[in-house]
Amino acid sequence: MKTLTTVCLAAVLSLLSPAAWAQAKKVVVDGSSTVAPISIAVAEGFQKSPAGQGIQVSVAISGTGGGFKKFCAGETDISDASRPIRDSEIEVCKKNGINFVEIPVAYDGLTLVTNKANDWAKCLTVDQVKKVWGEDAEGVITNWNQIDPKFPNLPLTLFGAGTDSGTFDYFKEVVGDGKKDVRADYTPSEDDNVIVTGVAGSRSALGFFGLAYYEENMDKLNAVAIDNGSGCVVPSPETVQNGTYAPFSRPLFIYVRSTSIARPEVKAFVEYYIQDKGAAARKVGYIGLPESVYAAALPRFRNIVTGSVFKDIKPGTPIGEAFK
Repeated sequence: MKTLTTVCLAAVLSLLSPAAWAQAKKVVVDGSSTVAPISIAVAEGFQKSPAGQGIQVSVAISGTGGGFKKFCAGETDISDASRPIRDSEIEVCKKNGINFVEIPVAYDGLTLVTNKANDWAKCLTVDQVKKVWGEDAEGVITNWNQIDPKFPNLPLTLFGAGTDSGTFDYFKEVVGDGKKDVRADYTPSEDDNVIVTGVAGSRSALGFFGLAYYEENMDKLNAVAIDNGSGCVVPSPETVQNGTYAPFSRPLFIYVRSTSIARPEVKAFVEYYIQDKGAAARKVGYIGLPESVYAAALPRFRNIVTGSVFKDIKPGTPIGEAFK
C-alpha cells in the first residue's frame, strides 16, 4: 500500500509547520506497509486532538522484518507489524536490552485474487492453495488444470507480496505449515499496485495481498473464496472477524519499546491508538477487533506488561483466544 501510505504520510507531516516540526516532541514509528495506513490515520487524529498538540508522529515503512530490525536496535519507539514478532527477533531485542509491549490493533484478511475474466476458480480449498504456492510446486505446478482437471488449460501467472513483508511471512506460515517455504517462481512486489496491475492484466493470473487493498480494487479483481473443510467462505470484514475465513485471517500489531513509554508523548499516542478502538482501522479499510481485546490491551500497556502472547499463535486463531 505504498502509494496510499506515501500520500497519507505527507498529510501527517503537513500538519506541522517547519518551526513546529523542529520543536515538537517526537514519536518514531516504522515497519509494516500493511499497518502503516492505520498508524497514519491514528496519527492524524491524535495530532488534531488536545493530547497530541505539539507532538510529531513520523510513520515510515521498511516492512515488518525491516521494522523489527530497527526496533530491536533501539532506533524506533513503535514497530508496525502484520505478523507476531519471531523468537529470533525477540532474541535480538533481548541482546540489545529492548523490552516491548505487544498490542493488537486490527484484523486483516489475506486475500487471493484472480482476473475478472476468471470464472472457474471461484473457490479453492486450503490444500489447493498449498498445492499451488508451496515450495514443491516450483516449476511443477504451472497450469490451472493441474490444480483441478476441470480448470482450463491455461498457464499459471503468479503475483504476490515481496519477501520482506509481513504479508509474505503470514502466507508462508499458512502455505508451508510453518516448516516449508513458498515457491520462488512468482512476481513479488512490496507495492500492492504492482500485484493489482499484474493480475488485472492477465486472464490466467493468481495473486495475494491484504483484504483492504482488494476492497479498494474489487472493480478490477475477483476474490477467491476459501474452503477450509467447512465450505467456501468469501473474505469479508464479517468472516474475518468471526473466524470463519480461516486460516487466512490475521491480526495486525504495534510493538512499543518499554523505555519509550516513560516519555509522555509516546504514552499519550499509544493510549489514543488503543482507545480509538479500531475506528481509524475501519476508516482505511481494515477490520476492528472485538471491544474486549482493546479493553484488555489498555491495562497491559499501562502496566507495561512485556513480551509476546501471540508469537506462537496458529494462523486463523480467533484473537480473543490468545488473551484467554
